[in-house]
Amino acid sequence: MEEVINGILIREVETKNIMTKSSLPVGGYSVNPYVGCTHACKYCYASFMKRFTGHKEEWGTFLDVKHWPEIKNPKKYAGQRVVIGSVTDGYNPQEEQFGNTRKLLEQLIGSDADILICTKSDLVVRDIDLLKKLGRVTVSWSINTLDENFKNDMDSASSIERRIAAMKQVYEAGIRTVCFVSPVFPGITDFEAIFERVKDQCDLFWLENLNLRGGFKKTIMDYIAGKYPDLVPLYDEIYNKHNRSYFEALEDKKAEDITVLDIGEVSSIADYFIIANGNNANQLTAMEDAVDEAMYTNGVHQKQVEGTGNSTWILMDYQDIIVHLFSKEDRQFYDLDRIWRDGKVVDVHSL
Repeated sequence: MEEVINGILIREVETKNIMTKSSLPVGGYSVNPYVGCTHACKYCYASFMKRFTGHKEEWGTFLDVKHWPEIKNPKKYAGQRVVIGSVTDGYNPQEEQFGNTRKLLEQLIGSDADILICTKSDLVVRDIDLLKKLGRVTVSWSINTLDENFKNDMDSASSIERRIAAMKQVYEAGIRTVCFVSPVFPGITDFEAIFERVKDQCDLFWLENLNLRGGFKKTIMDYIAGKYPDLVPLYDEIYNKHNRSYFEALEDKKAEDITVLDIGEVSSIADYFIIANGNNANQLTAMEDAVDEAMYTNGVHQKQVEGTGNSTWILMDYQDIIVHLFSKEDRQFYDLDRIWRDGKVVDVHSL
C-alpha cells in the first residue's frame, strides 16, 4: 500500500526479521521499526540509507512502515543490548498512527534485554507503562541546542521544550534517561547551558561531534554562511582544513573515572573527597578551571590549591569538600581510593 499523508509518502513493507545484528560499538541488536525518518534533520548521517530503499524522494519525505513476524522467543535477547532507532526515530510523528514501536516493545516484554531508545520526540511518554515492565531500559533524547529557532532550522521534530519535559517525566517514572548532545555545532551548541538545564532529570550526558560528509556538508556550510557568517572561518578550519583543535579543547574539559567519597564519619579534615583523573597536564588545568568556576557559581569558595601548572596532582581545598585531580599514573600510584576506602562511595548522579 502507498499513500501520501500530510505530504509524506507512506509505504507498507514486509520484512522477515525486525531484529538486526548490530555493527554499532555497543554491539547487540539494532532495531528500526521504520525505513526513513520524517524529522528531516539537515545533518542526518542516516540519509545514506536512502540508496538502499528504492526511494527517489528526498530524505525526510517518505516513510516505510515495516511489518514483521511476531517475536516468539524474546528470551533469545536476554542480556543483549537492543538499540531502537539507529537509522530512524521509532517515535516519529507517524508512530502515533501506526504504533510499530509500541508493538515492538510489547513483543520484547520478558526478554531481559538491555534496551536503548534513541529519539527526538516526546511521544515516548505514551509508552511509560511498557518501559516499566521491560525493566532494563534507557531513553536518550538528542538535544544540541536550547534555541528553538536553530532547532527549527535543523529539523521538524518535537520542540526542545517538549523533549526536556518528556525526559523529566520518564526520569521521574524511574527509567534511566540520557541527554545526548548531538551533534555539537561548533560555536553554536552551548553544552554547558544544556547540562545546567537537564542535570536534575537525566542520568547520563553524552556528546557527539558534528561530522560533515556526503551531500549534507554543503547544506550545513551554506547555512552557516547565511545565518552565522562570523563562524565561517571556524567551520572552514574544522571541515575543510581538518583542524580538530576545537573538539580536542572540548575533550580536555572532560574528567574521567570520577569518585565521590563521604569521609565525614572517618575524618575531620573534610566531609567529601572528589577524585578524578585526566590524560595530561593541559586537561588537568582545564578541569581545575571548570571545577573552580562551578564551585564559585554555587557560592563555594576555594580555601587553598596545591599543584597547579604542570603538576600531575592538583589538590583543591573548599573546606568541606576537597577535590583531587590526578594523572592516571599518579592516581594509581597514590591510590587514595584504597587509602580512604572506609569512606562511603556516593553515587555521582544522586548529587
